[in-house]
Amino acid sequence: MTRAIVLPAEGPAAVQDVDDDFLAGEHSPGGHADTPRGVLVDVEWSSLNYKDGMAITGDKGVARIRPLIPGIDLVGTVARGDAAGRFSVGDSVVLNGAGIGETRHGGLAERALVDAASLVELPEDITPRRAAAIGTAGFTAMLSVLRIERDVAPSDGRILVTGSAGGVGSVAILLLSRLGYDVTASTGRPEQADFLRSLGAGDVIDRAELSEAGRPMQKPLWAGAVDSVGSATLANVLAQTSWGGTVTANGLAQGSDLPTTVLPFILRGVTLAGVNSVDAPLALREEAWARLAGDLDFDRLDGLTDEVGLADALTLADEILAGRVRGRTVVDVRR
Repeated sequence: MTRAIVLPAEGPAAVQDVDDDFLAGEHSPGGHADTPRGVLVDVEWSSLNYKDGMAITGDKGVARIRPLIPGIDLVGTVARGDAAGRFSVGDSVVLNGAGIGETRHGGLAERALVDAASLVELPEDITPRRAAAIGTAGFTAMLSVLRIERDVAPSDGRILVTGSAGGVGSVAILLLSRLGYDVTASTGRPEQADFLRSLGAGDVIDRAELSEAGRPMQKPLWAGAVDSVGSATLANVLAQTSWGGTVTANGLAQGSDLPTTVLPFILRGVTLAGVNSVDAPLALREEAWARLAGDLDFDRLDGLTDEVGLADALTLADEILAGRVRGRTVVDVRR
């Protein structure tokens, strides 16, 4: 039997034991345990992301099928490799997104059957716990940084990070500051200012400066930005971005709307680049994880990481949705 968080067909999520038939049922890759691309993983660590909070609380926009084991991240060891021979028993692997925890069973369990097509061999320089701390949030942050690097050099000016005390924002600050960028953090939690500066932010501003409707073109302040908020905040960030700057969009904490105009794009050549970590191709996944191994300050990552067990992850779901969880939370699925 496998211990897991399960969102049942009806009722709230709970920790329970499931059998192999449940893991290998209709919500596994291809619907069968013996699918050629199926890899059985003994999960060691998962993490708690905003999406996981939504899934655990039954949000149909994330938990698209029920029953469902949530968890959009997993790190573990291969218990049975795929038929193509890409993975062998004992390999250390990591998986972020790719539908787990949304349309197929995810990582908040002691075992998972996953698709080899999106599975990445864990870089030697990253421990399993740290890989979970990076998780989808850190992976998304790295994808954002890769996109910003294409157009914006550290000498071009300041980079704004919104939702900065959250998972994506905190790792983005770590990465950007280590790469030499001058980072400004936007947050609605002024008590986190010292924490954000400890990650590498040179300045901290109140999110209220960005969260209300503003003019379509404003004084240019940012060479680029990593946005996890959307809505009026993203519209204002675009309006304040300098000529040729790039803004990455990866979240919708404020809302999915975007009340802007084409003016930042046609008058300043601003680029709005979407970041989708769920469907990232394998080559991009491998590039991002290789860069994380080399560019991330792991001592600082440890300092922003909390650890919980499976049952604790259930109780934290509402907290993360309310914005009361800072940094990263890893889940020891065997605890």
